[in-house]
Amino acid sequence: MNKRDVIIACDFSSAADTLNFLDKFSTAGVPEKPFVKIGMELFYSEGPEIVRQIKRRGHPIFLDLKLHDIPNTVKKAMRALSRLDIDMTNVHAAGTVEMMKAALEGLTRPDGSRPLLIAVTQLTSTSEERMQKELLIGAGINETIVKYAQNAREAGLDGVVCSPLEAAMVKEACGREFLTVTPGIRFADAAADDQVRITTPARAREIGTDYIVVGRPITAAADPVEAYRHCVREFIGE
Repeated sequence: MNKRDVIIACDFSSAADTLNFLDKFSTAGVPEKPFVKIGMELFYSEGPEIVRQIKRRGHPIFLDLKLHDIPNTVKKAMRALSRLDIDMTNVHAAGTVEMMKAALEGLTRPDGSRPLLIAVTQLTSTSEERMQKELLIGAGINETIVKYAQNAREAGLDGVVCSPLEAAMVKEACGREFLTVTPGIRFADAAADDQVRITTPARAREIGTDYIVVGRPITAAADPVEAYRHCVREFIGE
């Protein structure tokens, strides 16, 4: 697992669709197994077994469940997730420092090992207007995201999920080693879909984010393997 990597969002509804998609990379001779994100739709449809199946194929896994509940519940849920061989998972930073500390405690195995743990700041579908009018958060979106990132760092987490537009601010506030994982990635000629705060893989590289999460520009492409390779070339420079 590289410090800078492209994570494919496998937002499919079934194991069959997901594994058929990943088969394309094996048959195309992609030398490294792509890092994949398993989100709520797939995990709730197929359960923990889909994680095991994908891991057996050799893929690094980001289990994107965005836990957000009282600290004790999140701690126990993370303890269950720690038994899966995942590489990264997450919580909502809005759950408070106490909740994030509990998540970290639950995720840490008896031998001290654990997956990376990151916190979602604000979803890339959320605009500042919606955040202020619907969530009644009075501060600006950039200020809010930086504060949430600082809370995550205080709790001992490894990084945050933010849009690529805020990655540089997070790095400045929390240090270069604090990870930024950024969805909202689109190629220059692609539609934004339901995302608001977006940018290209090349621009994300320039900003200095560590991981980009790319879904429909790869999974819905006519040639997903070439779309993935294109994304890697733009982001990692290969």
